[in-house]
Amino acid sequence: MCIALISTAHPAYSLIVIDNRDEFLSRPTSEPDWWPEPHSNVLGSRDLARSTHGTWMGVTKQGKLAVLTNYREDKACQAIGQYSRGVIVNGWLTTPKEQQSTHGFVQSMVASEEAKQVGGFSLVCGFINEPLAIVSNRSSDMDQITWVATEKNQTKGLSNTTVDDRSWPKILNGEKLMQSAIEAHVEGGEDEEKLIERLLQVLSTDTLPRLSQEEGDGLDTYIKELRKSVFVPVIGTKEDVHREAEQIAAARIEDEGNKPRPNGSTGPDYTSGPYGTQRQTILLATPDGRVRYFERSLYDNNVHAVPTGQGDRSFEFQIEQ
Repeated sequence: MCIALISTAHPAYSLIVIDNRDEFLSRPTSEPDWWPEPHSNVLGSRDLARSTHGTWMGVTKQGKLAVLTNYREDKACQAIGQYSRGVIVNGWLTTPKEQQSTHGFVQSMVASEEAKQVGGFSLVCGFINEPLAIVSNRSSDMDQITWVATEKNQTKGLSNTTVDDRSWPKILNGEKLMQSAIEAHVEGGEDEEKLIERLLQVLSTDTLPRLSQEEGDGLDTYIKELRKSVFVPVIGTKEDVHREAEQIAAARIEDEGNKPRPNGSTGPDYTSGPYGTQRQTILLATPDGRVRYFERSLYDNNVHAVPTGQGDRSFEFQIEQ
């Protein structure tokens, strides 16, 4: 139940994007970094559970940006498609800037057969300091595309539902919290580190209702409640977390020589066990093309909690013209 919040409301920043990646904590994920050749111009973390090594959020030195959220299904297993959603994000980020416009990519993606064979998703894509498109593989034509960051003083939230669904408390609350964080930062005359701190507080806002033990503690029990909280604490008992951590190494060794499955995944099946907010990402862009990309890891690939700050990675670069 990820959330992305996009804002042009800060007078000193042309674009701010913040994102929570909510996942099964055992799902292996790389640290954020510049990708290897031939795509060394792309920055972002990558999902290692599938052979495509797709990403849910990334940016390029040329200013291309992509953020992905999936659709909420009634059960976790229903959200999985034949192919990884990350391949769609990769397709946008790795195509040379001069070969495809945002509008052109959106058109081709809506018509793509490949996009129809992945789980439901919404993709924010475009160039920093230009309008961004929100496109879904459930869109049938260009009339269903929403454009954001089209002018100053906009703040828009996107989660695991359609972009025009305003019934989710996490989206409405997230937008208000982000707007308030920006206003407080401006009024206080604070520096960039304080802005990142305030935005992390927004991403860490936990209003998830706690269910009784009789109601259960697994993801499928909580899945309808996740729309109520920006941050998702660990769902699953402490015993589940410890057991999962102990089983990961053994499972990876056992499946090391397995061939990829039809859906592009390899090794263990990472669709069960403890679930929660795994990564928090912040992108700040200024009108002159300076980009700050910050990501905080909350859990490592062995389902161990990362002490606050020790999983932080920060990058800064100037968009190439």
